[in-house]
Amino acid sequence: MEYGTGINRYPANEHNTIAGAVNRRSAEQTTIMGTKNGRLDGKKTPTNKKFRSRKENGGNRESSEIKWMFSTWNLAVISLALTFGVLHGWHISSMFENDRFFSHLSDLEREMTFRTEMGLYYSYYKTMITAPSMGQGLLAIMHDNVTEYPSTINTLKRFNLYPEVVLAAGFRFYDGVTKLLDIKTKDCYTVNRGRGLSPVLNCEGMGDPAYYYVNWIFIENGFLVSLLFVFATYLSESLLGGLITVAAFFYNHGECTRVQWTPPLRESFAYPVFVLQMLLVTHVLRISKPMWYHSVAIGAGVVAFMLPWQFAQFALLTQTLAVFATYMLGFAGSSKVRCILQGQSLGLFVSYIMLFGNEMLLTSFFAACLLTVWLILFMEPVLEKLQHRIIIWICQLCLLFGGTLVVKLVLSTCLSIEDDAHIANLFRSKFSGYKDFHTMLYTCAAEFDFMQNETVIKFLKTFLLPSSAIAILVTIIHLFRVFLQPKMEENHKHKNGSSREQVTERNDDIPAKDELEVRQLPNAELVYHLLQLSAFLVMAVLVMRLKVFFSPHLCLISSMLASKQIFKFFRSDMHHQAAIFILLAMMSVQGFLNLQHQRSIQGDFSNPPQEELLEWIMQNTSKDAVFAGPMPTMASIKLSTGRRIVNHPHYEDAGLRARTKLVYAMYSRKPGKEVHEGYKSLGAQYAILERSWCSRRSKFGCSMPEIWDIEDPINAFKRPLCLRIEERSTPYFSPVFTNGVYTVLRV
Repeated sequence: MEYGTGINRYPANEHNTIAGAVNRRSAEQTTIMGTKNGRLDGKKTPTNKKFRSRKENGGNRESSEIKWMFSTWNLAVISLALTFGVLHGWHISSMFENDRFFSHLSDLEREMTFRTEMGLYYSYYKTMITAPSMGQGLLAIMHDNVTEYPSTINTLKRFNLYPEVVLAAGFRFYDGVTKLLDIKTKDCYTVNRGRGLSPVLNCEGMGDPAYYYVNWIFIENGFLVSLLFVFATYLSESLLGGLITVAAFFYNHGECTRVQWTPPLRESFAYPVFVLQMLLVTHVLRISKPMWYHSVAIGAGVVAFMLPWQFAQFALLTQTLAVFATYMLGFAGSSKVRCILQGQSLGLFVSYIMLFGNEMLLTSFFAACLLTVWLILFMEPVLEKLQHRIIIWICQLCLLFGGTLVVKLVLSTCLSIEDDAHIANLFRSKFSGYKDFHTMLYTCAAEFDFMQNETVIKFLKTFLLPSSAIAILVTIIHLFRVFLQPKMEENHKHKNGSSREQVTERNDDIPAKDELEVRQLPNAELVYHLLQLSAFLVMAVLVMRLKVFFSPHLCLISSMLASKQIFKFFRSDMHHQAAIFILLAMMSVQGFLNLQHQRSIQGDFSNPPQEELLEWIMQNTSKDAVFAGPMPTMASIKLSTGRRIVNHPHYEDAGLRARTKLVYAMYSRKPGKEVHEGYKSLGAQYAILERSWCSRRSKFGCSMPEIWDIEDPINAFKRPLCLRIEERSTPYFSPVFTNGVYTVLRV
């Protein structure tokens, strides 16, 4: 046997390791060989002792050689994976530094770089590392009356803050040990900022809280590429497949991730774990007999994915649908589907407990779909009695979609949960003229708009789209042949006069209760990934922000170009490998230009107006002052000043959406008295007015006054309140600070 790039390899046992990915001979192939009771095609096997001894000796040598080559293969895969991971970690961390000049910023400036929800998440990390003890820090975020004053909320339940908990605990331990051992962990300087700005104290090194925070994010996302390389190598059974995926990821880096610009976002923590979880699902679909520990591993992956990101439930919903569709088509037996569903169910249950009974998980479409699929599997023996496969498919689909909707509605109604209602309205607005205040806030933001044509053009220029399209097309043809092969063989047997007794005799070895579980076609993992990619494509087209799922998976699918199992028509391995290297060269032309553009981005973060606002608040307001205003600015005020706020950027709560609507009435055309009453009902003492919000719009109909015209058509032709306040003082809001960008109003 030969081991290396593009060479077929066969395992010593069916539970092959992920790094040492190998081809498998199916059980059907063994049956066709006709080996039974020591006979081969009706002929006796030689029994000469010398012959047998010589064969055993040769087998031992071959076994040792296989083990050596497998360990060499694993070493090559792991070494390359680690190399690519370190390279990617350096790439994203240096881009972040080049864009922000992060190493030369003061603590306040570093906090200001974490805008919108990033600043909100980082504020809880700051709370835990500055508390007298880790326990007191946890209590502070679990009984928080600063984020949604005057309410007290459990932010660990609401905001998926487990990454901050882990990083805060790690920093406190690291800082304590290094101080105990008198190890220097940071260097501090005085930085002259110029432009009339005062000098600031600056520290860099892992002993600085912000450095520690972002560097661990870059480390995790560095090894995202390591995972993708191992994943692609396993899927394609070729090192070249891994190289194609890594090259495609780097060459389309700006479309695959945004961690280099926005480290604290939830996807930065969650997506690498999801890739690992998908790899585990792929492994279960590939092996012949999954075990209980596979379910546990998948469950652990689900927990690690759901705890950091509230959107994880939707990605897992698509996974459940893709796995179920693979089962419907006959590529995956019910035993494999049960293994995956057990892992998902376990992960959902543990996540629900660890998030203190977060109702959004219990009433999610993911939970409803899981329950429905379990019901369909339970009904499998009944459905299989139907005569035609098309009828079975129709029944399964009706049960799947109808059952999921019914379960979702029942759970949401019984628990009176409306927190995710805005998501349904968001997708409703994509396919109709429906508009309301909350959906407009989403759809007017570029990241929640439809995927841009520019993305497709970029994929064409780097040859990612053409190469993945070829890989998908050839894979579909291969799977279509696999799907039709059993029927063709059955027809062939009938033509040759095969008796019903022979077919019955062959199936007698399989117990009736297990027959449905073992009936499956090969290459289930390929079917799953094509379906999963289709789901990610729909998500990305509808919401551009969700490219984080589609683009890397497109890179992963392109690895199938290196699969000898799929691309059998090449005359030799040399021709196949030559074609791959030509493709890599073509991808590199635009790919290197993209990398050069990323590396050329140079910036120096500075925001004097906001810095002036934050310093004024710290110096001129009491520590228990309460602020209301635009969501991004509220996150910065909470993070840098510690003042109480009434609204914030985490928009996934019905109550918070109602609060924000009252606050944003400042940019409506309503009477000042009505808006003032709304602010008073929230307990706000100060209102932040950003002048640009009065007129700024990303596209037609997207300025704040225009959005309010949809909700408040009665006042549509009046002058916006924000402009009226700037023109003259009102008895309801009096300016106490202004700097040309921000105005602080006393309520």
